[in-house]
Amino acid sequence: MKKVPPHQYIDRDSQRVNHERLLADGLIQFLYGQAKEDPSLLFRALTSRQASFLLGFLLFDFPQGPRIFGLHRFLRRFRLDPSEFLDPPGSFRTCRQFFERKIKYWEFRPMPPGEDEVLAPADSRAVLGSLDENSLIFLKGKFFHFEELLGKGKSFWSQCFQKGDFAIFRLTPEKYHYTHTPVAGRVKDIYEVPGSYHSCNPSAVISLVTPFSKNKRVVTLIDTDVAGGTGVGLVAMVEVVALMVGDILQCYSEHRYDDPQDVRPGMFLHRGVPKSLFRPGSSTVVLLFQPQRVEFTSDLVQNLRHPLAQNRFSIGFQRPLVETEVQVRSRIGRALFPQPSKEVSA
Repeated sequence: MKKVPPHQYIDRDSQRVNHERLLADGLIQFLYGQAKEDPSLLFRALTSRQASFLLGFLLFDFPQGPRIFGLHRFLRRFRLDPSEFLDPPGSFRTCRQFFERKIKYWEFRPMPPGEDEVLAPADSRAVLGSLDENSLIFLKGKFFHFEELLGKGKSFWSQCFQKGDFAIFRLTPEKYHYTHTPVAGRVKDIYEVPGSYHSCNPSAVISLVTPFSKNKRVVTLIDTDVAGGTGVGLVAMVEVVALMVGDILQCYSEHRYDDPQDVRPGMFLHRGVPKSLFRPGSSTVVLLFQPQRVEFTSDLVQNLRHPLAQNRFSIGFQRPLVETEVQVRSRIGRALFPQPSKEVSA
């Protein structure tokens, strides 16, 4: 098997280059390396809903899972801070309870005060891009097929984002798996798009090509050009499942986790609060923005071309493309040329 380079990312606070220890990396490389040429019956079975649920049960719901899979070693390996957890680690009886943990985000994930600030939707590794060929961060294909990402029969919404910008947030298995609202605004639409359960491992992404528009996903369209909104236009928040992520639970709560509820059209979403829960594993959130409505932070843009980091996305896209580790509710951009409040109608 062809040797692949390490996958590195930038720590946002220290600007240090870190090496990512990808779980089951060899197996993922083998499966997706073969699938690129000839998707086997085994490969199709492993990326099915049934296989993902079965693997998820064995790894996350088995009562002896924390002892067998070494939950405490896992905590030490990834240097997780138990003081962030809302519940003590000793209360976790299964690995699922750990992966679906709640945190004291109001203490440990501060939110910038500006109403025009766009926030990271998850503890994750972020990469930015544009659908505009004239943009310095223009990217072609591989992450997703734009016309398919929002689902068949949703061409109206797709047209809204032609030549717009996007940001991709890749959650790794050790991360806090709640997503938070990146903007404030009114929900224009929310729907589920059926699909597969492909891995979010970088090797899988660049081997398979456009997995985020092949996987099962939930799409939420948020109009921020309303009273109390962020003023960044229409935003699509696409929550994408991955291998062993069996479900995306909508559980929006304005005050901590106290009053979880479904996200519905017409609902006003406040910025930076819990929106949904990936159950469990690794997964991805894609944000789409309309043209000329968002200005990404300079550090995230500069890190894309970091000269010292080796990154598999850089090989796949044949250009420097380095991720930055971000915290949920941290600033990733701001509204560019805010427009007067108006409704976007389908």
